[in-house]
Amino acid sequence: MNDLHDAPGTADTTLPAETPPALTTLHARLNSLLGGAARAWLDQALDEAAAHPGSQGPISVWELRIAEAGRRCGPEYAEAARVLLLHAARADAPTLARVYHQGTADERRAVLEALPHLVTGPEALPIVEDALRTNDTRLVAVAVGPYAARHLDAHNWRHAVLKCLFTGVPVDAVADLPRRARGDAELARMLGDYAAERTAADRPVPHDLHRVLALTGHPATPTGTDAPGAPTTPDGVRGTEGKES
Repeated sequence: MNDLHDAPGTADTTLPAETPPALTTLHARLNSLLGGAARAWLDQALDEAAAHPGSQGPISVWELRIAEAGRRCGPEYAEAARVLLLHAARADAPTLARVYHQGTADERRAVLEALPHLVTGPEALPIVEDALRTNDTRLVAVAVGPYAARHLDAHNWRHAVLKCLFTGVPVDAVADLPRRARGDAELARMLGDYAAERTAADRPVPHDLHRVLALTGHPATPTGTDAPGAPTTPDGVRGTEGKES
């Protein structure tokens, strides 16, 4: 959705008053970029989602619209349209999980993008955890966004950062990185160990690793071994709110 953030837009008065400002702006900018037929389709789909947010039969009407968005709005604007549809349908954590697990990779990205606007607590963390277990860099990049920054516990947030380094996802994608990395000696140790492993294997150390290490404020002290419960690979993520250290 990056192209939408820079596109011009005007105030949108067609969405409910409780719509977060960021989504109101997103809708206005999307409308300024879509053609007439796509705009009409989106308005109708949003109205349907708002009027009938729950499931009807085996699948709700708005979920069908999620699947249609790529064809109706074009692949470059489909993600933004899906985020708006999820909000209009007031999707809760179980609904988001269903859409995520039944969806394509592009649809899963939209669910991850929508999480910060729809779920205030940690109950949607399993969605983030699943994305972080994949090797799909587009999913990983959005999974480390604002929702993960708020709700992943310290241990699994560190492994999410390492996952970015492993897969080549720029650490700029990690929301709230400076605050969460600040003073984190354990993250510094893990980064040091990873750098030592790369060097021993005669492989380059990612530049982003040094950036994150500098944010911790701690020198790297590679040990060659991991602390109990801290595997070098960042898979098996599990997060619980309130455990950050």
